[in-house]
Amino acid sequence: MGPAPDGLRRWRLVRASRDAVPASVRRFMARARRRRIRAAAPWGAGAAAVAVLGGLFFVATQTSLMGVDLIRVTGVAILDPEAVRAAAQIPDGTPLARVDTDRVAQRIRELPPVATVDVGRSWPNTLTIEIVERTPVALVQQDAQFGLVDRAGVVYLTVGDRPAGLPLIQVAAPGPDNPETKAALQVLADLTPQLRGQLQKLVVEAPARIRLELAKDRTIVWGDASQGELKARVATALLARKGTQIDVSAPEVVTIS
Repeated sequence: MGPAPDGLRRWRLVRASRDAVPASVRRFMARARRRRIRAAAPWGAGAAAVAVLGGLFFVATQTSLMGVDLIRVTGVAILDPEAVRAAAQIPDGTPLARVDTDRVAQRIRELPPVATVDVGRSWPNTLTIEIVERTPVALVQQDAQFGLVDRAGVVYLTVGDRPAGLPLIQVAAPGPDNPETKAALQVLADLTPQLRGQLQKLVVEAPARIRLELAKDRTIVWGDASQGELKARVATALLARKGTQIDVSAPEVVTIS
């Protein structure tokens, strides 16, 4: 390259040697550089965390890597666990995070023997279903079979043989919303052990027309379900008296015939 024209000065960048920069300046520049790195570090860590969480969210909700491969059913004695799994309606591989546990519980509650159900997740691949089944407190006869009735009046299971230790109630249309069923269950709850021990059948023809059919062809006319504890005490006290019918429908004025 030829010489620069007259009056013009050619500039050239030259890297200064380390010794050309004073030590105090170098220390200042180093401190400034460390401050910039420290200031940027949280942002970098935050960005990395967001990226990791985003990846985990994608894996959990959009892939089968954390999909349901086991449905664990507990608390069942009447129900078959496979029937519960079928009612849950969860295909294998469904991402566990995307399972609507409330909807699953709602579907399982439609099984008659289910009293309560709790559906949860056990990571990474298990759906848990904890069931409490209904407990029978009475029976209703259905042709040659017997229906188990729980304390809410739900007839939830039919069996061929009469289970021991459960009283038989007779109502026209057993069910949780049926007034006769509610009256029968209230009377059963009020009975003394002596009355329950002799009870053959509790008949409710109407809410105010209730009677107990006892052993040895004895009958207690109960009336309605009110004053149940008083009626039970009076009727129990009169069991030793002679007579086939005890009327406690008005417990203050009792008749025996």
